[in-house]
Amino acid sequence: MLAAGMLLLTSCAATATVEPAPNAEDPDCAEVMLRLPEVIGDQERRPTSSQGTAVWGEPSEIVLRCGVEPIGPTTEPCVRYGGIDWVAMDREDHWQLISYGRVPTVEVLLAMEQISSVNAMPPLTDAVSRIEQSRECTAYVENSEDL
Repeated sequence: MLAAGMLLLTSCAATATVEPAPNAEDPDCAEVMLRLPEVIGDQERRPTSSQGTAVWGEPSEIVLRCGVEPIGPTTEPCVRYGGIDWVAMDREDHWQLISYGRVPTVEVLLAMEQISSVNAMPPLTDAVSRIEQSRECTAYVENSEDL
C-alpha cells in the first residue's frame, strides 16, 4: 500500500527539462544515476527529460548532469566532500561544481539562496565515487561552508 502511494506521489511530480551532457550515455553515468539519493536535505528527486540527469526540488534547487566535458587544470577553487574533488565556480545566482579527476565528469548546480554545498554534496558521494579517480586537486578551499 505504501509503495503504491509513493509511486503515485512520484508520478505527479513535474518533469524537469535538463539538457543532457555530451557523454551522458557513458556506462559509468548509468552507475552514478542508479545510486543517487531520492532526497537531499528536504528536496525530493523528480523526473527529468534527459539521460544522465537528476533534479531535486521544485523549482529545481539541485541539478546534476553526468558526462560533461572534463575540466583541466584551473585556478578556480577546489573543495572535497567525502573524498570527491570538486571545482567550485560562483555563477551569480548558483554554484557550479564539477568533479575533478574523474571521467565521465559530473556537474552539480546549486541554487545559492536555497541550499549549501555542505548539505547537498555529501549525499552524492556514494554515486560519484563509482567513477574512478585519476587525478586530485593540489589545493583546497579552507572553508567550504561558504559554498
